[in-house]
Formats: sequence, structure tokens, C-alpha cells
Amino acid sequence: MESKVAVLGGSDFVMAFSALGLDGFAVEPKAEIVAEKAEEILKQQYGLVVVAENVATMADVVFSRTQKDATPCVVVVPFMKESEGFAIKLLGRQLKLATGIDILAS
Repeated sequence: MESKVAVLGGSDFVMAFSALGLDGFAVEPKAEIVAEKAEEILKQQYGLVVVAENVATMADVVFSRTQKDATPCVVVVPFMKESEGFAIKLLGRQLKLATGIDILAS
């Protein structure tokens, strides 16, 4: 099964992925704008969504509704600065969903 890939983040983040032919959704880091673009991505039924960590917390409200679905797979990527830890937190949540164990708990 083929599916499309969306990239959500600032213009610098999106540009790198767009050069590879992925669908880019450049946003300003404002909660309303990010949530609106995240809704647009869900409506277009992407299989994979790559999200810049600096906007991921604003998009999580929208994407968390689909966390028990097979698609889209939402991957949060740190970009251009120190990670805020949100990417690891989401990875832990997905691993717990898949395995039933909080693997990343310290």
C-alpha cells in the first residue's frame, strides 16, 4: 500500500523535506495555525506525518485523536535547537501502545 508523507513545521524545516518530494506544510509556531494545518493533513489521509518538535505540542491535540489508528504514523523530529523532550515523550507513548510496557520509564 502506498501512502503520502506530510511534513509540518517552520519553513526551514519543511524546505529540507520538500526538496525530497514530500508534501510540506510550513507554519508559524502559533497554536491556532498549527492545529488548523494538522486538521488539513488529517483530512488528506497521509500515511506518515513528520512534525518539527517546536510545533509538535501545538499539533498534539489534533494528532492524539488518531493515536490508536494505524495511520497516520506521526513522527516528531527535533530541529535546529536542543530537544525539548517532547519527541521522546511521544515515542514512549507509542511504544507503550505497541507493547503495553512503558519501555522508556526511568
